Amino acid sequence: IIDKQTSNWNRDEAQNLMTNWLSTGKPFDGVIANNDESAIGAIQAMKAGNIDMKAVVVGGVDATQDALAAMQAGDLDVTVFQDAAGQGAGALDAALKLSKGEKVEHKVYVPFQLVTPANIDKFLKKN
Repeated sequence: IIDKQTSNWNRDEAQNLMTNWLSTGKPFDGVIANNDESAIGAIQAMKAGNIDMKAVVVGGVDATQDALAAMQAGDLDVTVFQDAAGQGAGALDAALKLSKGEKVEHKVYVPFQLVTPANIDKFLKKN
């Protein structure tokens, strides 16, 4: 990890951050963003800086339409689909256990779905 900062979930802020990072000349091989808008902003900065997108792994979260399009274009390598049904079921399960006096783990992990070029077609239909 050469740096980490927040782009406030904003594409333009992410693009500006990435542009600044690129100007340092530090080598890197991946960008991990906590949402797709930030990942796309970073991609835009890298493309403007003539970075070969095949040389950098970029990941985001949300599986938005723009992210799926970026993945189809070969710019985004992975995103995470926020499975609302799975999240709701996990939260409901924890709430029911608590209401019955049953023990619930301090952290309750809810399901997510990893989206890659290999399974993108499944998510194009969902989103």
